[in-house]
Parts: sequence; C-alpha cells; structure tokens
Amino acid sequence: MSQVPVKKRSRCPQHATPPPVHLEDPVRFPDTVLCLVEKRMGASRRAFLTSLARRRGFCVEGADSKRVTHVVSEGNSGDEVMEWMKRKGSCWMDALGSGPALLDLSWFTESMSAGQPVEIEPRHRLGVTIRKEEPEGRRQVAAYICQRRTPLAHCNQALTVALETMAEEARFCSSEGRSLAFSRAASVLKSLPWAVRRVQELSALPCIGEHSKKIIQEVLEDGTSAEVESIKQSERYQTMELFTQIFGVGVKTASRWYREGLRTLADLKAQHTKLSREQQAGLQHFEDLQIPVVRSEAEAIGQVVQKAVEQFLPGASVTLTGGFRRGKQSGHDVDLLITHPEEGQEVGLLRKVISWLDSQGLLLYHSSQRNTFYALEEQEMLDSSTSTMDRFERSFSIFRLDYLSGGIQRGAGSQEPGSIMSGFGATRSWKAVRLDLVVTPYSQFSFALLGWTGSKNFERDLRRFCKQEKKMALNSHALYHMEQKIFLAAASEEEIFQHLGLEYIPPEERNA
Repeated sequence: MSQVPVKKRSRCPQHATPPPVHLEDPVRFPDTVLCLVEKRMGASRRAFLTSLARRRGFCVEGADSKRVTHVVSEGNSGDEVMEWMKRKGSCWMDALGSGPALLDLSWFTESMSAGQPVEIEPRHRLGVTIRKEEPEGRRQVAAYICQRRTPLAHCNQALTVALETMAEEARFCSSEGRSLAFSRAASVLKSLPWAVRRVQELSALPCIGEHSKKIIQEVLEDGTSAEVESIKQSERYQTMELFTQIFGVGVKTASRWYREGLRTLADLKAQHTKLSREQQAGLQHFEDLQIPVVRSEAEAIGQVVQKAVEQFLPGASVTLTGGFRRGKQSGHDVDLLITHPEEGQEVGLLRKVISWLDSQGLLLYHSSQRNTFYALEEQEMLDSSTSTMDRFERSFSIFRLDYLSGGIQRGAGSQEPGSIMSGFGATRSWKAVRLDLVVTPYSQFSFALLGWTGSKNFERDLRRFCKQEKKMALNSHALYHMEQKIFLAAASEEEIFQHLGLEYIPPEERNA
C-alpha cells in the first residue's frame, strides 16, 4: 500500500473567549439585559462594547441566556441575527423573531451616550421576514447527520433523553437495528433550532419512525413516557446499565452475568466471577470511574502526557479529542491523540511514554495494541470503513490523577482536593480516570482527529454517507475512492469534507 502524501497541516483558529464579567461594575438597569452579536462585529470589538456597557451599568449576557431583552447587532439583517442566535442555543425565539428586541447598533450607541436605555424607535429595529405559518416539520432537515449542525445545547432535551433510553434498551437486547433507529431519531431532534410542541411537526422529518413518534407524543402530552419509565424501572435494564459501566465489560458479558443471576457489584465479588485484568481494574476503581472528569482535569492529564512525550520525541503534539473537543465541559474518559510532523518518528514512542508514566506511579492499569493498519488488504479497508474501531497503536489505561502534586486543580462541579472517598470511607488525594492514548502517523492525523472527535452517531453517518453517496470508504486512517482505486490525502479535517462535497461542520456542532 502506498503511503499517503504528507501535507503541512494548517493551524486551527483559536476560538475567542467571551469577555469576563466585571463584578465591580454595578448593574443600574436590571430589566435591560443585552446580548451583543459577534457575527460581523468581531470578538475584539464585542469585548470592547461589552466592557463599555457594563461600565455604564448595563447587564450583558450570552446568546443562550433566557434573560436577554435586547439583541444588538452591527451590519446584519434581522434574519441573520435570528439564525446566529439559534446556532448559539437560543431556543426561545420563534419564526417571527418575537421575544427580545432585535436592534441595530445605533440604539446601543445612543443608549451609551445617554447613560441609560433610550426608547426603541422603528429606525432601531431590524426587520425579520414574515413567513406563512406552516408546520415546523416541513422545514428541510438533511437525511444524514454529517449534513446537519448539532450544537451541545438544543431545544428538545426531554424528548431526546427518552429516545436515547429506548436506544440503550434495544442495545442491551442486542437489537442493533432498533437501537440505531431510536438513536437517529434523537439526533434529528438535537439538530432542530426549535422546540417540538406537536407530533404533527415531525411528519416531514427524516429518520423518525412510528415507535419514536409514539414516545415523543407521550412526552409532549404527559411530560414522560410510560414505556420509557417502565424500562428504566425494570431490573434487567438497571442491571445491564450497571454492568456495562464497568471498564472492560460489554453487552454480551453483562447479559451473560444477568442470565447467571448476578445483579450487583457485590454479587460479582461474592460469586468470585472470573474477570479479565481489564475488568478487575474496572471493578476495583468503579466508583472513581463514575465521577465525571471535568475539562480542567482532562487538560491537566494532557499536560502530564505532553511532558512525557517531549522527553522522548521533541516536537510531537498531544491533542485532546472526544467530547471535550466538541465543547463538553465534562466526560467519563480522556482521549489523547499523539503524532509527530516527521512521519515514522512516532514509531515506538507509546511504549516509552507508558513505561515512564508507569514508573512515576501514574498508571493503575494499562494494556496496549500495536498498529495493524498497514497489514490490511484493500477489501478489509472497505469492510472496516463503517466501523468505529481503528488499528492505531493505542494504550487503554486508568490514570491516577493526583491533586496534591503537579499543580493539578479540580474543576467546577467536582469534589474538593483530598475529598475522594475510598471504599472504606477514608479520604484520599487522588482519583482514577479512564485514559486512552492513540499514536498516529502524521499523514493519517486528520482522519484520526475526525474519527476520535465524534460523536459516535456523527461518525457512523459520515461513513455511511461516504459509502452510499460518494462510493468512498472512510475510517480513522484514510479515505479511499472505491471506483478510482486511490487513497485521497487530506492535511486537515476541512480537506476531508471537501473531498466528500460536504459543508465543513466544526467539532462543537457534531454533538449528534
């Protein structure tokens, strides 16, 4: 197999951080809450105007705040402002733009000069196109998840939670088709910029079958679904959910344990159930591994790994992927992608890094797999294009996150340093965290980054789109054109989307 040519990878632009809240500026007008639209205004100017407004006693909040009363924009139409607000998670604006006032910057300028909110005049308001009222479901929604933008915050939380419970129950029953159907229906609802209020709105939406509609209608009418609640209360669902949360335990193993009469972690220990090394570690550190890992902890682990990598291969990069790259503030594991711009230098690196981390007492468990991608035949590449698994050199491990050394700080929402409870009720200054280290050749880095960013539903549909619509095979290693019999190189995620004729969707909008 020929090597994929290496191209220089362009740097991704840094996302602007929102301006800090100045607590020293007293709020004089609590009933007037501003939102400054960054589109066309730019991050720097927005930060300056935010600071100015707060010094004048105005309250300024983000687009996702339900307290916003005045939306101020510069150089945008009302329709553009509405679209921007919805992408930022504003679910409370309807098709006519009711809710907060949509205003031109002239209102803001006059209010700053007056030192108080001025009366809104017609010349201040941004026009919104009035469309004929029609069922929301008639709005076009793309059939493939990879063609839709799915932000973290969406408008149909109760509905998607119910559908995802149904998907999980189907997976526990090894009914992959049913599980996928419910999961795809939930993904559609996550992408909608409006809150579904009537089941009739779903008539023209893709991937929402009759069973999903039944669940949705129950939640809309009663606030909950009797079928979903019955599943959640069932002994089998609760047991399967518990067992599959153990590191190293899949659905087949959990189902076998349930058939054998096991119901709790205590049962596993009392029956002296035969466990693999991975499962033994998962059971030993079960309580810790259920505690969400916050972003600051994930970044701290990344810094430790970066330090280890730099010792053995200067110039190598360590990238935090998974849900954290999609904008999540917490998760249940940490995925780090390691590469080096000089192809081949990464070979043998992982073994050295793991050995160093282990010598420092930072690994409570680890196992590794070697890179087997280049051993694949062409047909195996095609067969594996829809799989979420890859063949990179990788380490599955449990990391010891110590809060009393290395300057590691705990993030918001987590316990204080030294307050982790052991199984015997004692406190300790560390906790166990799931950690995956993946080493990729530089020519495959863009594909690996795309694959390891997720979400799982997004990646699955992206690969399905490739095969069914483009006659290509995509996995975390490469993109293969099945008709031309060639591998297509890509130096960035954007180039992969270009090869596929898709609009580029940034990581924070892949939360399907």
